[in-house]
Amino acid sequence: MQQLAEEKFNKRRLISTYLSLVVSISLVLFLTGLLGILLLNSKKVADHFKEQIAMTIYTKDNAKEIELKQLQKTLNLNLATKKVTFVSKEEASMRHSNEIGEDFIEFLGYNPLMNSFDVYFKASYLSPAMVSKMSKDIQLYSYVSEVIYDQPLLDLLDENIKKIKFGMIITFCLFILVAVLLINSSIRLSIYSKRLVIKTMQLVGATKSFIRIPFIKTHLFMGLTGAFIAIFGLATVFYEMDRYFPELKIFENPIEPTLIFVAVLTMGLGITFISTFFATQRYLNLKSDSVY
Repeated sequence: MQQLAEEKFNKRRLISTYLSLVVSISLVLFLTGLLGILLLNSKKVADHFKEQIAMTIYTKDNAKEIELKQLQKTLNLNLATKKVTFVSKEEASMRHSNEIGEDFIEFLGYNPLMNSFDVYFKASYLSPAMVSKMSKDIQLYSYVSEVIYDQPLLDLLDENIKKIKFGMIITFCLFILVAVLLINSSIRLSIYSKRLVIKTMQLVGATKSFIRIPFIKTHLFMGLTGAFIAIFGLATVFYEMDRYFPELKIFENPIEPTLIFVAVLTMGLGITFISTFFATQRYLNLKSDSVY
């Protein structure tokens, strides 16, 4: 009776150990995947802000219509250009009147504004040096009056985005290291409780590979289970992000969620396999009197 009670206790303890290991793996993988999501979408957010910066080209009143069309065509053909919007002097005056709340043309007697082009750039091409060069090139056109853009904002945005990206990459790498150490520690504790079984099997003639394989299979299954739990949690996060932040267009590019899921699954299997292999190897190489 006492032996039966002891077997039940050991079985419950084993289940509890395995359950805590699966929870640890799934939680660590989920947090790592979550940081990966933030890292990937930080680029989208940064790109969104960069693509809101416009360079405005003002043209002289004597500019011919064919010259304006040619300039717009030239701008559109530039690889760095995302969108070009022509704003006529009449449209500009209407916008300005709406902003100040009165018709300034009626007061002045004429429209002092000029025709203009608002040029928006692709985030991958946008940089202070590129915009500066393009601005100087366009100012060489005889019918261009002025080219303006917010250079301090562009410089500040470019500098801060680089700092944020670098900081997030460092944090991500550190978090992966912590994830590896935590999962490895949990697996080593799990195998530590089986060290007497390992040594007993070895003493009766079992080979190292024969002893090691069941442990690897068991922990790979737990790593797979933990990875799937983490993936389910991350899929829920993706769904909620797409619902609350549709401008990120998460599901329009399925490669990014797939990349996160594959990375989490690979980490779950890879870390558990390597940790289990070396943890069992450690006890297999120990002398019998060192196990106690």
